[in-house]
Amino acid sequence: MLDLDKISALTLAHYNQRADDFREGTRDHDVSQNIGALLHHITGIPPFAILDFGCGPGRDLQVFTGLGHRAVGLEGAERFAQMARAETGCEVWQQDFLKLDLPDQYFDGVFANASLFHVPTQELPRVLRQLHATLKIDGVLFCSNPHGANVEGWNGGRYGAYHDLETWRVGMIQAGFIELEHYYRPQGLPREQQPWLASVWRRVTA
Repeated sequence: MLDLDKISALTLAHYNQRADDFREGTRDHDVSQNIGALLHHITGIPPFAILDFGCGPGRDLQVFTGLGHRAVGLEGAERFAQMARAETGCEVWQQDFLKLDLPDQYFDGVFANASLFHVPTQELPRVLRQLHATLKIDGVLFCSNPHGANVEGWNGGRYGAYHDLETWRVGMIQAGFIELEHYYRPQGLPREQQPWLASVWRRVTA
């Protein structure tokens, strides 16, 4: 059995210790394609309630609020949560991904950019059901993760699980989602140079 407390503690410690470098290193990353993919599929009249799941220092929270949406951050690493609150003025919930406490049917969209791959495979069905439950009916989940051959383990002080598209599809469908689209990133490169699998899903069951 995996030691889930150890996985969370060490992974969060890795990010807390490197928070400043991470913020500077990712500040200029262009994820507009991902933000656009989420917002494109949300139905209804904006502004939308968006959960930035694994918001880090708050870069994308600023984008969502700049577009007029009501964005809430969720972050496990204490230093990232502090940074995000200070830089964005948004509400940021500090929660371990494996110990979530989320409101029911609250969000129009969940933006999980480079975050869900930290959830061990054995816990992923539960976490996906929790994200499903916090979405309104017909709400949309965006996720982007480094893909792989369905392996998991430690990588540079962080725990990660690396799934292929078919395995990810099975998990998402079992959690009550339908697929809207998927693509690989960065754009315009051969597949072997596209480490990120992005996918967009709709909650269709109560």
